[in-house]
Amino acid sequence: MAELIKLFEENPNPRQIEKIVNVLRAGGLVIYPTDTVYGLGCDITNSKALQRIARIKGIKLEKSNWSFVCADLSNLSDFVRQIDTSTFKILKRALPGPYTFILPGNNNLPKDFKKKKTVGIRVPDNAIVQALVAELGNPIVSTSIRDEDDVLEYTTDPELIYEKWQNLVDVVIDGGYGGNVASTVVDLSEGYPEVVREGKGSLDIF
Repeated sequence: MAELIKLFEENPNPRQIEKIVNVLRAGGLVIYPTDTVYGLGCDITNSKALQRIARIKGIKLEKSNWSFVCADLSNLSDFVRQIDTSTFKILKRALPGPYTFILPGNNNLPKDFKKKKTVGIRVPDNAIVQALVAELGNPIVSTSIRDEDDVLEYTTDPELIYEKWQNLVDVVIDGGYGGNVASTVVDLSEGYPEVVREGKGSLDIF
């Protein structure tokens, strides 16, 4: 059964962050707050954990379109091909923020994502998830937690999330109420911005 851990975004407890990162390193699944909806994620390098998420989502791992959550833009070149200056300027302007950017992947992608031509990069404006990724030292693969409810697409109450997911994951972080509007998805893989999904992030910056 999952552990419910309360963290405050203003000042996430370093000891608790370390504890959660140890769970991620051991192949655990963690539900965490972002600047949009709550996300489900694992260490990008852990194949067993990735397979667990694929099973939960009912899809084949190679068919997944999950985001890579990064702490900042410094690790971009680890997974993304060389991008031009105008693309980088857009990223700098928008991140951290409620956007997912689709960018061309490079040959260093972890083996489970080797066949992918593009990757979705996310740098949420949320101190809890930024602290997790920074402590882990590599991105967290992330997918939104959807709700079967007809009215609300995403559950916003961490305690309700815990009730529903406690037997499927290892840690649920209670970082306060989440949002119920997902990130804006922008495809930059062709060198110009193409909006794939309009979400929380404003389109004015493009």
